[in-house]
Amino acid sequence: MDPISAIGVISGTSMDGIDVALLHTDGHAVVEAGAGRTYDYKPDLRAELLALIADPERCANDPLDTLEDAVSDAHAEAVSQFIRDFAIDPAAVKLVGIHGQTILHRPERRFTRQLGRGARIAKTLGIDVIYRFRHADVAAGGEGAPFAPLYHQALAHRLEQPVMVLNLGGVGNVTYIDGDTILAFDTGPASALLDDFIQRRRGLAYDANGALAGSGRPNPALVANLMAHPYFARPAPKSLDRNDFHAWAQAVDGLSDADGAATFAEFTCASVAAARALVPKPVKRWLVTGGGRHNATFMRRLGEILAVPVEPVEAVGWHGDFIEAECFAYLAVRSQASLPLSVPGTTGVPAPMLGGELCRA
Repeated sequence: MDPISAIGVISGTSMDGIDVALLHTDGHAVVEAGAGRTYDYKPDLRAELLALIADPERCANDPLDTLEDAVSDAHAEAVSQFIRDFAIDPAAVKLVGIHGQTILHRPERRFTRQLGRGARIAKTLGIDVIYRFRHADVAAGGEGAPFAPLYHQALAHRLEQPVMVLNLGGVGNVTYIDGDTILAFDTGPASALLDDFIQRRRGLAYDANGALAGSGRPNPALVANLMAHPYFARPAPKSLDRNDFHAWAQAVDGLSDADGAATFAEFTCASVAAARALVPKPVKRWLVTGGGRHNATFMRRLGEILAVPVEPVEAVGWHGDFIEAECFAYLAVRSQASLPLSVPGTTGVPAPMLGGELCRA
């Protein structure tokens, strides 16, 4: 198909905001990234979402109609503001890919839930919307995550390979790319455990620049105990829910603020390093995206442990803050063109899988 302009929208597991990005693409080889911006959740909505994800039963079973409407309206408002902020002609935008707000991800039960009503958003924007990207994959027995790898592959076709793309969001995930070989899986918790710890201890949303973690000393025994979690013994592909390690996180309660933060940071880096055993060849370069690339402690320790260059994706000209949002614009175009959104090497789905549901404006 001919390239079109699409907008991708995703709200992360840390729930600090909604990322919006513009992409001109044919859903295959043509990828021209445009503007991107993050729009904060209103504090009361963020607080309600954070309280909700602490209650998996509610996430799985409650209708949550009022909350889902609020999340949908926040997404529509973010896209509308984005269009105004960058003076984009709405008629030039052919699709909006809405990932939605993940509140529970249980692929072993063939269940995933993201809040966000495609039809409501499409009606508000007057633009066709594609959403529910993960559901067909999960229903077919796939992990339903990660979903950025095919976009990473499109971006990386000019780079020396094999290369590893590491996304440090609330959960960490990697994409191994070597020509037509593509593997992907979640590595373990990334920013989520550290963010939640900082919120509990200091009332802050995150550890800015990793300063607190960098000032402390990790507890090696606790890091080893966390690395004994059964998740790390599973083969790839595999995926995590944001709160899968929530109960285990209490292990650091007896540590100081600095040492607790340092322990979680060291655990994140150890879990990333463990990914090397699950890919076919050693990689010479790691490219890091997601908010965690701004954490100097993460980046320093990853460089020390991996012993190869560990660089933010901006080093190769990618838009590090908005790759995830761009991805869902890319996947929306692929969905409309009936191209796969996931393959066995990325989610463990039995065969290349179509996905996404179209809501006409």
